[in-house]
Amino acid sequence: MSDHTQLIPMGVKLTTDIEHRPDRRPEFRYRARVRWTDPNGGGRKSASSSVPTEKEAEAWISRMERAAGRGITPRTLTMTLAEYGDENWDLAMRGLETTTLDPYTAGWKLRVIPVLGHIPVVNITNGITDRALHFWVADGLTVSSVKNSLAPLVRVMEQAVRDGLIDFNPSRMSGWQRLYKKAEDELDDPRSLALNDWDALDELANALVERAHNHYRGWGDIVRFAACTAARIGEVSGVRVKDINRFDWTWDLCRQTTTAPGGLIDKGTKGKRRRTVPIIEEIRDLVNWRMNVVGNDPMARLFTGPRGGRVTTAILRDATHWDEVVVSLGYEYLRRHDLRHTGLTWFADAGVPIHVLQKIAGHGHITTTQRYLHPDKSSIEKAGRTLSRHLSADRRAPQAASPSSAPAEAGVRHLRLVQ
Repeated sequence: MSDHTQLIPMGVKLTTDIEHRPDRRPEFRYRARVRWTDPNGGGRKSASSSVPTEKEAEAWISRMERAAGRGITPRTLTMTLAEYGDENWDLAMRGLETTTLDPYTAGWKLRVIPVLGHIPVVNITNGITDRALHFWVADGLTVSSVKNSLAPLVRVMEQAVRDGLIDFNPSRMSGWQRLYKKAEDELDDPRSLALNDWDALDELANALVERAHNHYRGWGDIVRFAACTAARIGEVSGVRVKDINRFDWTWDLCRQTTTAPGGLIDKGTKGKRRRTVPIIEEIRDLVNWRMNVVGNDPMARLFTGPRGGRVTTAILRDATHWDEVVVSLGYEYLRRHDLRHTGLTWFADAGVPIHVLQKIAGHGHITTTQRYLHPDKSSIEKAGRTLSRHLSADRRAPQAASPSSAPAEAGVRHLRLVQ
């Protein structure tokens, strides 16, 4: 009789057999079975599994033999990643500090389990992990969010290796940051991800509001504000009334909304880089309207969901049916993070100096900012004409020194030479 719940005692000797049953349904044609004697006097025990091919039956027996060498349950061999992770979480995460464990826990619950949790541990492959990574990238996650999702997955799968469930860890991916960067930046050309102009942005914002439940205006405000400030959606969610300066129309960007084990929290910006961002005329009425709505509380959030909650890129996507809307408008490629690419591209095309654009973007390296420049032929020719005008102006400038002062200046030069 099959028994899929018995613990195989460590070190017991298994007897095995494979039975071919041609009269059964194709998926049950082969039955693999193992038997052992309970060393505690409990008699003979057994476990079995029905599979479609003899090769799969042999593979199952091989896993059971490894299980007997390690003392794990036959049930573990069919556990999903979610089940196995819950049962072995503390063991897999041992040695981690709380500051590391918290984001790993959030990544596991919010990203790994929804994408991979239903798959049996023994069925997870390099290809499955690779597809999960691409899914997270396409969803607009930051590199730190991807890291905090991949790291707990690696640790849980490493525990499965130690338990003998699998022979190698399929979630260990070398160079995934380069893969992420390539996918995010579309072959180092983030400009290709930008909307063309204000009219395109306005059309997108209106369409998202129209598609959203109750036509909530806030979704359109968030989209316009994010694009015109070149900000991430999490950063827009973090804006408080006190962060907006309406005297010089700037935004003190100092926090972002992000995920944590207990839900959404506010924390410092990516790289801990506080920055000042200009608020252009096109969105000043929008900002004024929202500040009037939220009132005088300096800590009130400027942008929220329809129920006053914090916003993430996933919440914006689901609430507005983003994927359907962008396809209908002909922007199949467009993600929420591309609103930031749009703003940075517009700033660059407007002629904002690269060192200023770097500060607005909060980039740690100027090479990241340089990818938003567009040095086509016309731009290069314009740069040459600009330099020529500058040099011509210098040549035409009147001499500041008068003839009467020439001897004195010559004397100073002579004194310097003598010294």
